[in-house]
Amino acid sequence: MKVAVVTQFPIDPQAPHGGVEAVSVNLVRGLAKLDDLKVHVITLSTQSTDLSVSTWEHATIHRLPAPHSSMLRGATGPWRRLIKEYLLKLHPDIVHAHDTYGLMVKGLPLPRVFTIHGFIYGDTEVSGKKWPWLRSRLWKWIEIGGWADQPHIISISPYVRERVSGVAGHAVIHDIDNPISESCFHVVRHPDKATIFSAAVISPRKNTLRLVQALLRLKESGFAAQLRLAGPIVNAAYGDELLSTIRRYDLEGSVHLLGRISTRQVETELAKATVFSLVSLEENSPMGIQEAMAAGVPVVTSNRCGMPYMVRSGGTGFLVDPGNPDNIAKRLRQLLENQSLCAQMGEEARRVALSRFHPDLVARRTREVYLEAIA
Repeated sequence: MKVAVVTQFPIDPQAPHGGVEAVSVNLVRGLAKLDDLKVHVITLSTQSTDLSVSTWEHATIHRLPAPHSSMLRGATGPWRRLIKEYLLKLHPDIVHAHDTYGLMVKGLPLPRVFTIHGFIYGDTEVSGKKWPWLRSRLWKWIEIGGWADQPHIISISPYVRERVSGVAGHAVIHDIDNPISESCFHVVRHPDKATIFSAAVISPRKNTLRLVQALLRLKESGFAAQLRLAGPIVNAAYGDELLSTIRRYDLEGSVHLLGRISTRQVETELAKATVFSLVSLEENSPMGIQEAMAAGVPVVTSNRCGMPYMVRSGGTGFLVDPGNPDNIAKRLRQLLENQSLCAQMGEEARRVALSRFHPDLVARRTREVYLEAIA
C-alpha cells in the first residue's frame, strides 16, 4: 500500500518544532516498520526553491518548494494547488493529511484520511494577537468547510470528536491517540527534589505566566521548588511580562528558561522531573503530557478542553483551574512533598500511556483506518 502522509515534517527529526512535527515523526517511523506499507511524506518548504527527495527510516521524504505566504492564504490558495498537483502525480493509494494540510487536500479525488491536531479558531481566541474574535470567526468558517469535505477523520481525543461531530458532513470518525517516541517509555527516572518541568512554547494560550505565579505562591508559603520551562517565547509582549514577573519577585534562581530543546533533552528533563505541569487554556492532546506519562512522571494540568481525557485526577496526576495560581500551587505541592504518591501516580501514568500512545500500536490502528478508507 502506497501511503502519502501530508504534514509538517522537520528537517531534523530529532528536533521537531511543535506537536504536529513531533507526531509526524513518530507516526512515520511506526508506519514505515509495517512491511505492507510504502510511506511517502509530502511537506512544504519555504526555505528552498528546489524539490528535495530523500529517505529517512525507510520512508521517502518529499520537500516541495513553496512560495512565502500567510497560513490562511497559502492553505487555501497556492500551497493547496501545489500539494494537489504533486499528489495527483505521485498517485498514492491513500492520502493521510494532518493539521492545516487537511485544508490543502480538500476535494482531492483520492482516498483520504485527515487527522485534526488543533482548532485554529479556538487557538486564535486565546492567542493574544489583534482582532482575535474576527480572525477566529474566519478560521472557524474555513476549518468547518474543510472537515465537511473529509471522508475519514482521525480524532486524537474525545474533545476533538465532540467539536467535530455534527459539522463533519458524512465523515467516519476514528478515535486514535497521537503516537509518541518509543524512547519515552525507556526513560530511567532519578527525580531531583521539588522539580517541576513544562514543555511548551511560552505564549498566552499555553498560560505560562500562571505556572510562574503558582511557583511564586509556593515560595511565599516557604516551600522551595524549581520550575524548568522548555520552549521558545513566541509572543514578545507576553514574554516581556513573564520575564518582568520573574525579576520583580526574585525568581531568577527558581525559574529556568531552557528555550527550544531536542527530543533527547526532553527525555533528560523528564528523568529529573518530580512533576510535569501544563496549564494551557486551549489544547486537544498535548504531546508533553503524553511523553511525561510514558516516562512515569505525574502530571498537573488544566481541567478543560482535551486534558481531562488524558489525566485522571487523583490517579495519574491532578486537574486544576488554569486561571487559579493558588489551586495550581496546592496540587503541585501535594505531589512535590510526597514521593510515594508521585511514584504511584507515575507508574499508573506509564501503564495508561503504554496502552494508548505507543507508536507501534498507533501505527497498526492507523493502518486499519487506511484499509477501511480504501475499501
